Amino acid sequence: MAMLHIVNKSPFEKVSFRSCLNHVKPGDSVLMIEDAAVGALDGTSFSDKLKTAMGDVSVYVLGGDLVARGLSEDRMIDGIKTVDYAGFVDLTVKNETTQSWL
Repeated sequence: MAMLHIVNKSPFEKVSFRSCLNHVKPGDSVLMIEDAAVGALDGTSFSDKLKTAMGDVSVYVLGGDLVARGLSEDRMIDGIKTVDYAGFVDLTVKNETTQSWL
């Protein structure tokens, strides 16, 4: 049963993103929204943990939240896909369940 994990807290301020990655299963998806969008940046203390998880799960970031934080896609970890709000909806439909990490 595939699950969409929605994370909205920065991995540099809260432990919820790290907890999420400890609970994902192969085939799951992770969507970074709001302040979690900073977790998509490459070369940070968090990026290696996310890259490891990407071997088993699909990772997405909400493009509008990147822009709102002044971040550009060229600074993201390779393999993270940017989605818009329609893509967010598609992910919720594609996955059987969702889990929000607060």
